[in-house]
Order: sequence, then C-alpha cells, then structure tokens
Amino acid sequence: MEQINKNRLFLAACISLVVTAMTFAIRAGILGQLGTDFGLTDTQLGWVNSMAFLGFPIATIFGGLVYNTLGARKLMIIAFISHLLGIILTIFAGGFWTLLISTFFIGFANGSVEAACNPLVADMYSKNRTTMLNKFHVWFPGGIVIGALLSKFLTDAGLSWQLQIASMLIPTLLYGFLFFGQKFPKNENMVADTSMNIKSLLTPLFIFMVICMTLTATTELGTQQWVEKILGNSGASPMLILAMVTGLMAVGRYFAGPIIHKLNPPGVLLASAIIAFIAIYMMSSATGGMVYVSAILFAIGVCYFWPTMIGFVSEYLPKTGALGMSLIGGAGMFATSIWQPVIGSWLDGAKATAIESGVSIEQAELIAGQETLSNIAIFPMVLIVLFGILFFNRKKLEALRIK
Repeated sequence: MEQINKNRLFLAACISLVVTAMTFAIRAGILGQLGTDFGLTDTQLGWVNSMAFLGFPIATIFGGLVYNTLGARKLMIIAFISHLLGIILTIFAGGFWTLLISTFFIGFANGSVEAACNPLVADMYSKNRTTMLNKFHVWFPGGIVIGALLSKFLTDAGLSWQLQIASMLIPTLLYGFLFFGQKFPKNENMVADTSMNIKSLLTPLFIFMVICMTLTATTELGTQQWVEKILGNSGASPMLILAMVTGLMAVGRYFAGPIIHKLNPPGVLLASAIIAFIAIYMMSSATGGMVYVSAILFAIGVCYFWPTMIGFVSEYLPKTGALGMSLIGGAGMFATSIWQPVIGSWLDGAKATAIESGVSIEQAELIAGQETLSNIAIFPMVLIVLFGILFFNRKKLEALRIK
C-alpha cells in the first residue's frame, strides 16, 4: 500500500458519503414542497422515498457480488455517473413517475458508494476496522447536517427545491476529482474469493445480523426521513432537529474508538437499542422544548447502529468479505424502502382519523406524527431483545473475531 494515497482515498470516500447523506436530508426538507407542487399524498411521497431506499440495496447486492472482480475504483465510477444522472433528472422532474425514476438513480448511486467504500476502508485500515468505519460514517450524519441546514436556509430564503437539489452537484464533482487517477488497494486484507464469501453468508449469525439490520436501519432512517412531516407541528423546527441529531451523531462516531473498545460491538448495539427506544417513546408525546431533549437521546441511540453493524460483520464474519459488508447495508436499506410507504400511510390514516374527530388540520398533523412515532418505537423495542441475546453470547463470539 506504499504507493496508495490512503489519505486522499479516505477523504474522497468521506465526501462521496456526504453526497449520499445530503440526498436524504434535502429530500426530507423538500417533501412538503414536492407534495404541494405535484399534488402528491403522503403515501405517494412514501413511494418516492422508497425508490432511494430500493435503489440502494440493488446497488449493494450488485456491488458486493462484483467487488472482487471490478474493485472499488470501477464501482465509484458507477456511483459518480449515477449521482449525476439522479440529481439532474430530479431537477427536471415533471411529476410522480419522473420523481420515482430520478430518486431510484440517486439511491443506486448511494448504494454503490456504500458497496465500494466500506470494503475499501476495511482493506486500508485492517488493524482497526470498526473504529475507522465509524470515522468514515461520521460523514453520513455530517452530510445530513450540511444538507439540513442548507435546505432550511434556502427554503427560508424562498428559493426553489430545484436549487437545493442542484447544490449537491458541487460535492459530487469534488469526490469524482479526488478519486480520478488514484491507485486503489487490491483486497490485500480481505477474503477475495466470491464463492467462499457466498458460502459464509449461509450461517445463523449472518442471517441473525441481517434481521437486526432491517430493524436498526428503519429505526434510524425511517424516523429521520419523515422528520419534517412528523415534527412539523410539534413546536420545534424539524430541520434544526435533524441538524442537531445528525451533528451529535457525527461527533459520537468520530470518538467511537474508546467506546467500542470498552463495551465491544455487541455491548454498543444493546446500549444503543435501549436508548433509541426510550428516545422515540419520549418523542411520541413531546412538544416544544422536550422535542429537542428527546431528539438528543435519539441521536445517542442511533449513532453507532449502522457502522457498528458493518464493522461487526467485517470482524466477526470475515470470510463474508466485501459481499457481507455490502449485503448487510443493503438489507437495512431494503427494509427501509419497504417501510417508507407504510410510514406514509400511518401518517395519512392517523391524520384522517384526527380530522374526523373535529380537531384542526395543524393539531391533526401533530397527532398523526406522534402516533407514527409510537409505531416506530416497536423496532428498537424488538432490538433490545435481539441484541440482548447477542450480548450474553459475546464470549462465544470472541472466538470468531479477527484480531
């Protein structure tokens, strides 16, 4: 790796993840505008959201299967082209169907970033994978902070949602430039036998972790993606909540090393599930200032979910290689894509029921948001049980862990 500029590759990977995160934040910020401009219901907006989450696992499955053959460089070229296509097509979207197509391209680009960069980081930093994967994933919440604040600023200034989407072209072009012409590692510290990777997926532990990932991802992203619609009438600023939550997540992930060393991955995951459940339960009844308090707890709860799950697979199931890391992320996004229309229908149904009871539209939207959060709280509640099982078997798991 002496001829490989690891710092430049890591920086480029982080910026590509910033773009991925900005797509989530800005889409969350403009959902209301899209619904107004194109006359879409919350259920239809849920289907638009789901395309981003569906494109992601399709890309990670594809990327995981071909990573050993194509390598990270070619997958990042695919990501770069898909980001450009998705952003430009979204800007010129004319309605529901064109939004579906453009959002799918963005989701495919985001999945390609994940499929390429997770194994790239794990390969470059083989001695401290979970810590460096957490530092890489700093830039998912970090990018959401950037996107959320940018969306709020441009919306408050009365500027169009198209301009908000176009702003993502700048970091996209930057990460493309940083990756261009660089030499990439060649799976020196990863199991690069695809047939062995596939066989290693068919184990009870990997299947168990896939089930857990579907719940952790929906807990985190299912809440964040609907923050504007869920908290819009709670007396707090939804986009400031999103920026605050993700800012705290970024700080937490940056300093993840000592926490992971102290608790180990199963301990981190169990503690995260407990805190996430308490936070979402509190948020389901909070208004005004208490929304910010519960949001801080939520940030602490979901902070380590995603990178620690990927790090767990890399360290405890090393024979799954890049494919295992890609599929665990893909499982999370696929589950989230399925739940997006469901969350939208929860909001529509609860709002309609509340309006029929005679309350104002604003009050109905608040009630709908709180009822939806109560439903989402079920996901971390189940995770407490599942990660409890993992935690109490941690001594057996240590025998599988790469050192």
